[in-house]
Amino acid sequence: MSSMFLRSPLVLAVAFALSACSLAPKYERPDSPVPAQFPLAQQGQADAAQAADLGWREFFTDPRLHALIEQALENNRDLRIATQRIEEARAQYGVARSDQLPSIGVQAAEQATHTPAELRPGGPNSAPVTRTFQAGVGITAFELDFFGRVRDLARAAQEQYFATEQAQRTAHIALVAGTAEAYFKVRTAEELHALMSNTLRSRQETLRLVQSSYDAGTVSALDLNQAKVQYNTVRSDMQAVERDRQRALNALQVLLGGEIPADLPAGLPFTRAQLMPSLPVGLSAELLERRPDILAAEHVLRGSNYSIGAARAAFFPRLSLTGLLGFMSPELGGLFSSGNRYWQFQPQITMPLLSGSTWANLDLAEARRDIAISQYEKTIQEAFREVADALAGEATYGQQIDALQEVDQAASESLRLAKLRYEVGIDSFLQVQTAEVSLYGTRQAYIQTGLASLMNRVELYKALGGGWTAETVKPETKTQATGTVPE
Repeated sequence: MSSMFLRSPLVLAVAFALSACSLAPKYERPDSPVPAQFPLAQQGQADAAQAADLGWREFFTDPRLHALIEQALENNRDLRIATQRIEEARAQYGVARSDQLPSIGVQAAEQATHTPAELRPGGPNSAPVTRTFQAGVGITAFELDFFGRVRDLARAAQEQYFATEQAQRTAHIALVAGTAEAYFKVRTAEELHALMSNTLRSRQETLRLVQSSYDAGTVSALDLNQAKVQYNTVRSDMQAVERDRQRALNALQVLLGGEIPADLPAGLPFTRAQLMPSLPVGLSAELLERRPDILAAEHVLRGSNYSIGAARAAFFPRLSLTGLLGFMSPELGGLFSSGNRYWQFQPQITMPLLSGSTWANLDLAEARRDIAISQYEKTIQEAFREVADALAGEATYGQQIDALQEVDQAASESLRLAKLRYEVGIDSFLQVQTAEVSLYGTRQAYIQTGLASLMNRVELYKALGGGWTAETVKPETKTQATGTVPE
């Protein structure tokens, strides 16, 4: 009996099922909806390290920022959730993949049947209750995947797992960039506060001198009021800057997932050249292979193709098998004797005829595929715009900062000359006040433009797919992260 069972169509059908065909459409990556070259992209950098390969430790050189990023990566709740979603997707893929294999289990049962006297095979005087004992190993309702329905469902789940992996990388990059941006905002507020503190002391001394001159009758009330306006304007600005600093600290604390450590290393001087290097920029085709959000969108698109295959397969017959190999006996004590061997083979075929849900599921799968295509193209377009915008900033911020430095020099010289002309009685104190306001505004603009330049370079780094690894990826060890099959 057992050899007959092993030679039965069950084994052959299982082998056939493992090589099932697929009705999924052939996948073709949609054409890129963006130009092949970024505007203002640097040329001649074929041998330069790509931004996506540049570890954040090499890109961000400030040791204080390093410590903050490490704490954020360890404690941030958003990143923790993204990592947990990977495990969720892995488990879902495991469930879908397990449906491709038979479910084998050990079965044991006792059946007791009470038969009316007139229906008893042995006559009215025979035992009213008959018992049957059964034990064995069986396969329950295993679907033979002739048309690839189960396999396509498993592949769709696998692509979702890959997409979730890339989503976690996206969250990782966003966290690194967000931590750096919050830190730079704190540093900028500190720089502005230092500027305003120095300016406030100067304005306070000026106000004292003007008040003395006014009391002596050598200056007008207009000069005194102008001095008061300038002094109190700086006082007001200091409060606004302190408010911005506190908000930046609050944002940084949320990103860190806890309190900001008190024993942080000393930070580097607050200049773009010392805080981060310039970035090499390649072609948009390289962007497609590096940005995790684009990779995730493509995995979702691939998964939607497999979902269409599963929906198409639902129109065809579905064959399932149930089999049992074991022992059956009316007595428990003799159940496992050689004469009580028992096997059962039960194929079942189901053919859909009138099922509106089958058509609806196919329409749904195709609609989701179309949405996935549009989402994939939109992701590429948004990525291209982000890089192009950041490149525009990278091309202009340096010149803007240089111009502001020259303005600062000119404004400083104007203030010196205004004070000199006022002291010798050529000009009124109004000229001094105007020069002070101009210099104060120029230095504020210089610091704020420096922050904008830093933020722009961080955005470029993030837009090019950098920030997901701590150390720079060496060319000999670089691999394309397109998803790995979970164990």
